[in-house]
Amino acid sequence: MHLSPETEAAGYRLLSLEATGSTNDDALQAARAGDPGQLWITAAEQLAGRGRHGRQWSSPPGNLYASLLLIDPCDMPAAPQLGFVAGLALHEAVEAVTGIGAPRLSLKWPNDLLLDGAKLSGLLLEGHRLQPNGPLAIVIGFGVNVTFAPTGTPYPATTLQAVKPDLERGEVLRALSSAFARTFSAWRTSSRMNASDPFGAIRRLWLERAAGLGQEVTLRLPSGEKKGTFDGLDRFGRLQLKSPDGSELIDAGDLYFPNLLHDIAKPDAGSKRF
Repeated sequence: MHLSPETEAAGYRLLSLEATGSTNDDALQAARAGDPGQLWITAAEQLAGRGRHGRQWSSPPGNLYASLLLIDPCDMPAAPQLGFVAGLALHEAVEAVTGIGAPRLSLKWPNDLLLDGAKLSGLLLEGHRLQPNGPLAIVIGFGVNVTFAPTGTPYPATTLQAVKPDLERGEVLRALSSAFARTFSAWRTSSRMNASDPFGAIRRLWLERAAGLGQEVTLRLPSGEKKGTFDGLDRFGRLQLKSPDGSELIDAGDLYFPNLLHDIAKPDAGSKRF
């Protein structure tokens, strides 16, 4: 496993492991030990992978499991934007290694990458203040189905090898690390130059690749289900849901749209996702 030369030149480093509990946990441990950040950690296999809301994440050998540690990349209120930065980088990387782009390759709010409507990848963004007034550690975990697609998920999953049989996880990592370095740098530049709407450029690019935009959708929330039209993102990345009752902003939830609704009744207990 190697980073691309341009990624290394930008100051990123790589720790490649055979097996570990969770690369996100390893990245956080590195932060607590004083690592300066820009550290990628990969593992051939995760023994205790997890997704959003503490869900179990199936992590057999062959897929890409990678986490990136960033130290003080932004102020805490802007940190959620990094999930969209990471999503754009993931989309760019997969397009680079497969030659497949939008609309077949799309981003599902808030954190999945779909190929022909099936889940190909997910990401998990975690933020930790190392001390009350200490630096902010951001860990971005990526799980990419290269050779293996889990079953029992709320909607179908697929793999990169389904469209490119000879693809290996090392090639995906090189493309992803390069794409993230470029996208992250562009986001920071845009944030400095557009103080009134620092998320604007990333939001526009993300929405150009969004799955379900303008469609009738269902959102599964802790409080229950909501239905309406996926009307876009606000300036903080919240989903804009339009319904006969008016417009509503959704901070977090599970999004389903027409070609996914056949599985919406399945319980969360068996899902394995970021």
